[in-house]
Amino acid sequence: MAVERLLWVDGETQTVTRRTEDELPALLADPSGWLWLDIPEPDEETAALLGSVFGAHPTAVQDVLERNHVPRLHVYGQTLFLVLHRPQVGEGGHVHYLELDQFIGPNYLITAHGPRNLAVPLEMLLQETDELADRMITGRHVPAGPWAASRRLVGGLAIAEENFVNKLAREVGVLEKQVMVHAGDADPQRFLEVLFTTRHALLTVRTMTSQSAEIYGRALRLLADLDKGIQKGLRDNKDAYDRLSRITHSQLDFLTGITEYYRARTDTKMTIAAERLAVIAAITLPVTAISSVMGMNVIVNDATDWVWLSILLVIMIGMSLWLLRWAKRQGWF
Repeated sequence: MAVERLLWVDGETQTVTRRTEDELPALLADPSGWLWLDIPEPDEETAALLGSVFGAHPTAVQDVLERNHVPRLHVYGQTLFLVLHRPQVGEGGHVHYLELDQFIGPNYLITAHGPRNLAVPLEMLLQETDELADRMITGRHVPAGPWAASRRLVGGLAIAEENFVNKLAREVGVLEKQVMVHAGDADPQRFLEVLFTTRHALLTVRTMTSQSAEIYGRALRLLADLDKGIQKGLRDNKDAYDRLSRITHSQLDFLTGITEYYRARTDTKMTIAAERLAVIAAITLPVTAISSVMGMNVIVNDATDWVWLSILLVIMIGMSLWLLRWAKRQGWF
């Protein structure tokens, strides 16, 4: 098991010190403060530690070891088990789900990351925990307890998702401009791929934030008896996810409108082209039929009947002009 950090927060002095894994049982029994254990990549040793030292429920331990595709929330006695995600764009428009698991207990916070896709650097998973740990060690921000620390971490996740949506919004603005100035008409297939890749990223974030908001809504209902300060933190996290979900949804609607306009314009161009091809076919078909049937009897190797050839040419030109006029009256072009 790779323990990135074990921090102890003294409740009286609010000082933060690094500790070792061997000190865990003594720290858990010490009522004068609280501890934070951060595990970058959980393994079977992690499972044994969570079960033997912290008394974690086997189902929650299994959830830590496995990939969770949706946010999770379970209450085990005085401990809340929480699973949340943050998006990260990968190759080919794929959006990775960076998972953060939390055990929030009376005097401890456990955070676990992953499982990790090898295409994602480990430091990307640790951004929020690294930032909070740095602030705590330097004394810039020391949470009052595990719930306050969790609130700060989840706030970091929400900020990262907000920055992600803001970046996508800039891309949507560029795409909207390209649609309006017909910049994507030269290669519509490629341009549609870009539109749908951006739409996929927005859909992912909307799904992620709306599900996280639902999770915090359930937390508020299940933990209604907790301290008012903790309740305020839960409401704040839920409000952040609700707001992000609405913002992402509106941005998705805007991109959908851009995409529909571009597709309608492209489909209209294809329809007009097909109509013009139909006009050409309608005009040339009878001419082709006459020339193929009569031509072999009028133009031959030995002699050409110029009288009949002239008559046929006049007939074919007349039919073409009449069909052209008829197609114009039908509104085909």
